[in-house]
Amino acid sequence: MQVIRTVQAMQQEHTHWRGKVGFVPTMGYLHAGHLSLFRQARAENDILVASIFVNPTQFGLHEDFQRYPRDLERDLQLLDASHVDIVFAPSDTEMYPQGFTTYVDPRGPLAEQVEGAMRPGHFRGVATIVLKLLQIVRPDSAYFGQKDAQQVAVISRMTQDFNLAIQLHVLPTMREPDGLAMSSRNSYLQAQDRAAATVLYKALQAGQATFMANSPDGPQAVRQAMINVIAREPLAKLDYAEIRDPGSFLPLETLQAPALLLLAVSISTIRLIDNFALIADGTWNTGIFLTQEHF
Repeated sequence: MQVIRTVQAMQQEHTHWRGKVGFVPTMGYLHAGHLSLFRQARAENDILVASIFVNPTQFGLHEDFQRYPRDLERDLQLLDASHVDIVFAPSDTEMYPQGFTTYVDPRGPLAEQVEGAMRPGHFRGVATIVLKLLQIVRPDSAYFGQKDAQQVAVISRMTQDFNLAIQLHVLPTMREPDGLAMSSRNSYLQAQDRAAATVLYKALQAGQATFMANSPDGPQAVRQAMINVIAREPLAKLDYAEIRDPGSFLPLETLQAPALLLLAVSISTIRLIDNFALIADGTWNTGIFLTQEHF
């Protein structure tokens, strides 16, 4: 496995490649959810590239950029075990050199509502760094997790708008045995918070059940079912409970596929997001529970 630190070296490296190139962008502190992306990408490509970069431009002023978990040595061991060929691990100044002024600034409901409303400027940072990484690595395919559903939708729209010749693969959320979605931020949770965090999965289950019951109150009933579950957990503070179209992120007016049930909840001071997706054929993507093979 080769570790590359500079844009110039990364661009020079891919001139020697032959065959299909798969790419998994990450912010490091890898977990089993990331490993599932590497497995899929490894199976489908001749060359596998991963990036590790904690992107400062997608963090707000009072967010957790400085304390975001980092462990590059451990990450590199996991990447090597996952048969990654190239790891791109640049510095902040390498990706945002002095004089950097050009950003991708997505607009409209897709980028400005739901998570975009809670974290102004977040998707500007996400779209900018993902476009830079795609331009530097030049993969045929890129792999993302369903847990960050709105991020995936923004990136998908960006690749269409800029006519990028890349195929996006969105894999199911990986879950702990009790339903908690895998996230690097789970490492912040103390024991009491960790137990309380399962409320997100329970709330999504309640929303799904209400959806499937075809409540006459429609989307509002689904939202209320999720809200009610969150309200019963003393350590949980709800940011939003939404039911949206997964492409446009406009609110759904009727209970129909496709649909996204979305939650953002703070457990004590730790903010977590999660979702269930109802795809067009009527099947639900609620994630995959961890087993030993996922490690």
